[in-house]
Amino acid sequence: MLKATLPCVLALSVLGLAAPAHAAKWDMPLAYPATNFHSENAAEFATCVSDKTDGDLDITTHPNGSLFSGDDIKRAVQTGQAEIGERVTSAHENENALFGVEAIPFIATSFDASDELWQVALPYMTKLLDSQNLVYVYSVPWPASGFYTKEEINTVDDLKGIKFRAYNAATARIAELAGMAPMQIEQAELGQALSTGVVDSFMTSNTTGVDTKVWEMGIKHFYNVQAWHPRNTVFINKKAWNDLDDATRDAITECGAAMDKSGLEKVKKLDAEYLETLDEHGVKVSSPSAELEQGLAEFGEIMAQEWLERAGADGEAILEAYNAN
Repeated sequence: MLKATLPCVLALSVLGLAAPAHAAKWDMPLAYPATNFHSENAAEFATCVSDKTDGDLDITTHPNGSLFSGDDIKRAVQTGQAEIGERVTSAHENENALFGVEAIPFIATSFDASDELWQVALPYMTKLLDSQNLVYVYSVPWPASGFYTKEEINTVDDLKGIKFRAYNAATARIAELAGMAPMQIEQAELGQALSTGVVDSFMTSNTTGVDTKVWEMGIKHFYNVQAWHPRNTVFINKKAWNDLDDATRDAITECGAAMDKSGLEKVKKLDAEYLETLDEHGVKVSSPSAELEQGLAEFGEIMAQEWLERAGADGEAILEAYNAN
């Protein structure tokens, strides 16, 4: 009986050796809901990678902070707890000023200008991420940030004392300059913070207002001040990247380049739709008054100079190159 079964065992062993390796499975934590366009972009990216690698790399997205909270995503990828992730870049400006290049107020106030600034900064950003055990993949902007408030505001003096949600160093600094009370709150917790009165105002894109359904939380106004275009950046743990073969790395790079382009086109189209949605639900969409615009511009001048002092020679080189275009 042993002699009879031995050939079968050997045959199965040979088949096992010849069988293709199991697909690599990566987790991709995301901070925003599955219906957010950034999360949709990430899902498209994952599908692109799977298609180009014939399923050899399977990336599972985990939206809305379900795997790691937004504040923990970058650290999780750096330490290998997740292979790939996405994070709003300026949220880490306290680590290095270059992460805040996208959030210098009133420097790049259109999609095209924001993209120009990012392309100038990208070599410096890629180098910085590499020094933190991360590999840059792609980045897509948000619509421009504006003020959401429960009450009407006409000047920066009207902001004093307001409980304000901050999500990066720039929003925290604006709150400080305006005399508001800033609180660090992730997007996933924003709805609860508004409904319970923890915050009364925040500064972000029209996208977040729609995602959060701010009209259900007492928000009555959106002031489209066009402060800056935040960016979400996707990055990979360096060891996970190095463990891939050249063909898989090429597939990721190609899919990332495709998402850079399609993501920008998508957000440009969605920008007007989000403003319409806010208006349809009773959130008054307004341009800032001349007095409010002037006061915010003065804050922007202060913050740009402060950013340059922190960013040093690299920051100066980025802004010089951007202004020369």
